Parts: sequence; C-alpha cells; structure tokens
Amino acid sequence: MADVLKIPSRSEVAENDTWDLTFLFETDDAWDAGLRTLESKIDYYDSFKGRLGESAAVLAECLQFDSDFERDCDKLANYAYLKTTEDQTNSLYQGFISRYRNLATKAGEASSYIRPEILSLSQECISGFLEDSAMEKFRLLVERIARYKPHTLSNREEEIVAMQGEMAGASGNAFRKLNDADLKFGVVNNEKDQQVELTHSTFAQLLKSPDREVRKTAFNQYYEQFHSHQNTLASLLEGSIQKDVYYARVRGYDGALSQALFSDDVPHSVYDNLIESVRGNLSGLHRYYDLRRRKMGIESIHHYDTYVPILNEIEMRHSWDEAVDVVIASLRPLGDDYCSVLSDGLRGRWCDRYPNQNKQSGAFSYGVFDGKPYIMMNYKPDVLNDVFTLTHEAGHSMHTHYSSSNQPYEYYNYSIFVAEVASTFNEQLLARHLMDNARDDRERAYFVNSQLDDIRSTIIRQAMFAEFEKTTHEMAEAGEPLTVESFKSVYSELLTSYFGPAFQIDDQLALECFRIPHFYRAFYVYQYATGLSAAIALSRGVLSKQENALENYLRFLSGGCSKMPLELLRDAGVDMEKPEPVNAALTQFSDLVDELDRLL
Repeated sequence: MADVLKIPSRSEVAENDTWDLTFLFETDDAWDAGLRTLESKIDYYDSFKGRLGESAAVLAECLQFDSDFERDCDKLANYAYLKTTEDQTNSLYQGFISRYRNLATKAGEASSYIRPEILSLSQECISGFLEDSAMEKFRLLVERIARYKPHTLSNREEEIVAMQGEMAGASGNAFRKLNDADLKFGVVNNEKDQQVELTHSTFAQLLKSPDREVRKTAFNQYYEQFHSHQNTLASLLEGSIQKDVYYARVRGYDGALSQALFSDDVPHSVYDNLIESVRGNLSGLHRYYDLRRRKMGIESIHHYDTYVPILNEIEMRHSWDEAVDVVIASLRPLGDDYCSVLSDGLRGRWCDRYPNQNKQSGAFSYGVFDGKPYIMMNYKPDVLNDVFTLTHEAGHSMHTHYSSSNQPYEYYNYSIFVAEVASTFNEQLLARHLMDNARDDRERAYFVNSQLDDIRSTIIRQAMFAEFEKTTHEMAEAGEPLTVESFKSVYSELLTSYFGPAFQIDDQLALECFRIPHFYRAFYVYQYATGLSAAIALSRGVLSKQENALENYLRFLSGGCSKMPLELLRDAGVDMEKPEPVNAALTQFSDLVDELDRLL
C-alpha cells in the first residue's frame, strides 16, 4: 500500500519552526488584559467631541490619543490574526478576532466624529493650527484628511457607516472559512506513487510534478470542489463587489475603482496603462506558451502544463537554512546592514515556516510597529518557488524594518502600492544571482524559465486579474447581474485573450475566478504588476551600480508613508505614471523567451 504523506497538526510542529509572538503579548491572558484596558479607554473619545476647533493643542491631544489607541489596537489585532492563521479551526483565537472586531467597531463609532469635525473647520482655522508647533507631528496627517472633504459624511452618517464594519466583512470572512477550512480535496497519488493530501498548498506543488497525469488529476480533482460550491462562491463574490460599490456611492466617488485609488492619489491612467501595456505585449506570452509546448513535447498545452519547469529532470532542493543562505547571498548588493538584520530574523523566529493542518494557505509578511516583521510560510524544500516566496516576503519585512526604524508610528505604515516594489525587488536579485551562478546552460535555462514564470504570474496574470475586477465592478455599477454564468463568461473571455488561440483552455479553469482570495478585497492585485515593473527598473540600477541607486532605494524603504507612493517611487528613480516601466519589463520578458529558446 502506498504511503500517505500527512501534514502535521499544529501541536506537532517544532517551536523553533514557528514565529515568536511574545514580542506582541507574552500570553493569551496578557492579550485579554490589553483588550480590557482599551475597552475602558473608548469613552475618553467623548472628551474631545465638539472641541477640535478650540485650539491647536486640543486637536493635537485628540490626534495623539487616537494614534496611541490605534497603535495598541494594532497589537491586539496582529496577535489575534496571526494566531488564527496557525490553525483556522482554533475556536479560542476565532473568539479573539471576534472580540477585537467588536472593540474596533465600538472605537470606530466613538471616534467617527474626528474627521468630519476637522473637515468642518474653516480653511483659515486649519491653516492657523498647522502653523502651531503643537501640530508639527500631525501636519501631514491633517493635510491628508483634508483631501477627503468631498467624500466625508455628516457625524451621524459616519457613525452609521462605522457600525457596519463587521457586516461589511461578512462575504470575505465566509469565503476564507470555506476556502481555508471547509473545502476538502481528497488525496492524489504523486509521481512516486505516494498518496498526497490535496490542499491549496500541495495543489501548487502537484502542478509542478514531472508526471503530466499527476498534474491533470490534481487539476481536475481540485476544481471539482469549486464546481460543487460555485453558487455559494458566486454569491460571496457578488456580495464583496456590491459592498465596494455601495461604499463608493455612499461617499460620492465616481466608482469603486476611484475609491480604491484615491488614498494613494493614483490616477486611473496608472491602472489603465498597465492593462493596455500588457494587452499590447501578449505576443511574447503566446510565444512562451508555444515554446513550452514544443520543449515539453506535447501536442496541446493546458493550464496544468504551465507551472512545471520545462527542464523537470533538474531537481532543486533547499532546506530552510540553505534557502536563507541563497537569499542572503543574492541580497549582498543591498549592503551589510540589510543582510545582517534579515539573516538574524530568518534564522531566528520571525517566521512560521512549514505547513500544518488547517494552517492558512499561501504566505504573507505581517509587519508591525511594535513587534517583529512576521512572515508566514508554507515552505516546501523541493519547490524552488518557495525560495522566491521567502525572499519576496522578506522584502516586505525589511521594508517594515526600515520604515519603522526611520518613521514615527503615524507615518511608518507604507501603502500596498510601494510594498510590492520591495518584495519583487528581492525576487529580481535572487533570479539574477541564480542565473549568474548557474553551473551550465541547462541550469541557466532552468532559472530563466523560473524568471519567465515569475514575470508571467506577477505582471501578466495580475493584469488579467485587475481587468476582471474592473469589469465585474463596472457591471455591478451598471446594474448588470452578477451570477455564476456572468462571472464565468467574463473570466472565460479574459482567459481566451490572455492565453492565446493555441492554448487549450479547460472548462474548469473559468472557476478560477471564484477561488482567488484577492478578488474578495478588490483592486489590490494590480499593484503586484506595477510593483514588479518598478522593481525591475530599480534593481537594474542597483545591480549596475548607477550613481546613488542604492542610497535612493534604501531611502525609499525608509520612507513609510511620509510621501505619496508615486512621489516615493519618483524619488527612487522610476515614474509609474508613464507606460515605460511596464513596457520595459515586458520587453525583458520577451528577451528571456528568446534566450530560453536558444539555451534549449
């Protein structure tokens, strides 16, 4: 009988392979005490209500109290959330999340007057306050609040919106529970005739199997579950989209996309240029798929053929320590300080390293101001992509390290738009390191293949996702129905355009639109694509030792949100309001296709 490869329970995981959350709270009891302390402070918000126009000192005191309260809230939320990701079925920490959300909702209601009251002040009053030394720390904060004046409601309306906090997250929360805990996919025999429990994590691994029948079986079996739940999933996705549309209308934005872009002051042209540039360069992707088909010796190419390395006889295995070694070696161009801090963190307990039963799928970096820049992984030693995932998340964590070390709490938390630059920058350095140190042409081809797949998944695939989000939100805004069939129809049309006429698109692939977690918190994914495009440009500067390139990049990492994202990037040396960075990245993709064809 074939051996069954089982994922360990949380209690079976070695402590050194887990993160150390005691930097947030020593014990669960300490978290409970922290929550109760904050609950007792909520009423203090009332002491400032109606008084923010009295003086700069009163306004500064209110903003400082709110900042301190939010900082303590962050610690509570971070601890509770990270604990739930360890085991999605742990009811204790699900309770912690529920209690925190209740606290946050009450605090949101109590503090909901602050923005509208500031915005009700005359411009003369605000200008006078901002000249007062008491407001020095909060000048930028108040200036940014003032941007929202056209989209801020009355005090009572803001209170009502704040009360909807938990309800607004219902669709996304239900999707995560269904996706991460309730869906069960059975077992699949791998190429070694071992029975592997099919999960989100092992699905990605099985799609890299050199045995095509294993890949096909895993693909079909995985999507059977999404087909069985497609009506529920379509309803959850519709609910998430309708929520976005509702809030955009309530606050007077032109649409959900406008609301999503507003906080970072990103014009629509950045989003549209991305999609247009990718669509204008799809010929390179289509050539790559044809190259794959030819080199793999298959008559037609399917989605389950796109993740396995073309040179699948080359095995790349890295233990955790070996992965850390190669990541640090690749990042040497960033200097000793960067590498020393990161090495200590990865070898210490920043990371929750390996899969366990009911652990949240995927990976993330969860940077906090008070604590460590934690990383969750589901690391598998025989999957090269997991080494890239590690350096990706390490890029986020080091961004947090530099920002929290150089900015006050109010301005340390950088936006997602720039976050994806720091993470994909690291991936570029790792790819270049592996290619330059390849032992022969075949190994170099293996790494070129990996780099192509990275650009394909991070720029081209994410642009397709971004187009899906834009189209479905526009449908909702126009009153068009969002159903199983309409979702699948939109997604199928995109698949046909992006994958090309020679690609064999299986019917099940249209179900992919229901399983992408980012679709339940829309207009995030385009930033992966813009981030990698910017990272390619910036990494070229650092690797070629352009004048001030390294200093500018480290200053960018240290900037937090002290400037708007596009301004931070312009200071670092790349202008994302122009199409050139995306076009240059896709030109690099096309050049790599040519190189891979020559090497093979």
